[in-house]
Parts: sequence; C-alpha cells; structure tokens
Amino acid sequence: MKLAYKLSIFLLVIFTFGEITFSLTNYQIKRICEKEKKELTCLRNFREKKSNLQKGIPIEIPVIPYKK
Repeated sequence: MKLAYKLSIFLLVIFTFGEITFSLTNYQIKRICEKEKKELTCLRNFREKKSNLQKGIPIEIPVIPYKK
C-alpha cells in the first residue's frame, strides 16, 4: 500500500513539474552581459534565447569544461 502511494505521488510530481522551463529574468541577463565586450549583442542573444525557450523551441546550451 505504501509503495503504491509513494509511486502515485512520484508520478504526480513528475508529470506536474516535468514540462516547466525556467528562464533568466531580464535583470539576470543584464548582469551577465555587463561583463561582455559587446553588451548589446549579448543582450539581444540572451533575450532571443529566452523567448525561444518560453515558446518551447529547444535552444543550444554551451558546456564549459570545469578546470581545477
């Protein structure tokens, strides 16, 4: 009985929060782009990616390797 209850709660959480996407706020985008040379280009690119993400269009996320 406990297993069925836990499984149903798990599935409910997965299906409820599985399709939610989190995007950066405009303030976070501005803070990130302040450090770049071409600030306006950076802002434009981030805002375009944000709108694509909110529309459900997949975006590419660059992976930067961790260096010790």
